[in-house]
Amino acid sequence: MQEIINGLKISYKTAGEGAPVLFLHGWGGCADSFAPVFNELSRSRKVYAIDFPGFGESDQPESAYHVDEYMEITAEFMRRMGIEGCDVICHSFGGRVTILLAATYPDMIKRAVLTDAAGLIPKRTLKYYIKVYRYKLAKKLIKVRPVKGFLKILGVDLEKKVSSAGSEDYRKLSGIMRQTFVNVVNQDLRPYLKDIKASCLLIYGENDKDTPVYFGEIMEKEIKDAGLVVLKDAGHFSYLDQYPRYMSIVKSFLEVKG
Repeated sequence: MQEIINGLKISYKTAGEGAPVLFLHGWGGCADSFAPVFNELSRSRKVYAIDFPGFGESDQPESAYHVDEYMEITAEFMRRMGIEGCDVICHSFGGRVTILLAATYPDMIKRAVLTDAAGLIPKRTLKYYIKVYRYKLAKKLIKVRPVKGFLKILGVDLEKKVSSAGSEDYRKLSGIMRQTFVNVVNQDLRPYLKDIKASCLLIYGENDKDTPVYFGEIMEKEIKDAGLVVLKDAGHFSYLDQYPRYMSIVKSFLEVKG
């Protein structure tokens, strides 16, 4: 199914009957990323899952987005579907959108399950800053032909170093979506946590390296009504790594029977 929102085709899927639940996927994912959870909850709830712009079957943005644009499209989708005040289940990047949405439109979300949610700026080590400095230096030197040629003679390929820099998610992207990724990961949403009124369940995998447990610990302290659950032997996709436990916790929180 599709809706045209802000000039973009937004693809989504829906199933079931009952009180609505909206699923918001992580970066690089799509509406089907939450398939097991979506299908399980569709037995007792009306469930919706969208493809964010640039993912799945939705259109790519015409210009680089920040979290704000993704949030506004999500809010408009909820209005179109008539599901304002619904429950939201999100993962990773979807957590960024949920945080901003809940803070900007407090009545838009009743309860939120933030699964391995992103949105905070991670702690930076000296090693990180050295890596960033080297990358910026390489980008400058690559434009100086004599230096570039001399280093190549010494076995240093600057073009290769620059092209292989950054996270795997970053290297997979190009153009508008690459700049969108940069915008998104550098947007600190911590100041918005205090404005969230929705009840929030924070679920993190104990071995999550992308959105570490301390993200959840900070959110639990700064969101007025929040509780943190850490799933053992689970990583960034904790809802898949510990699916039975995850579903049990989510059903209890959302008061889903069965």
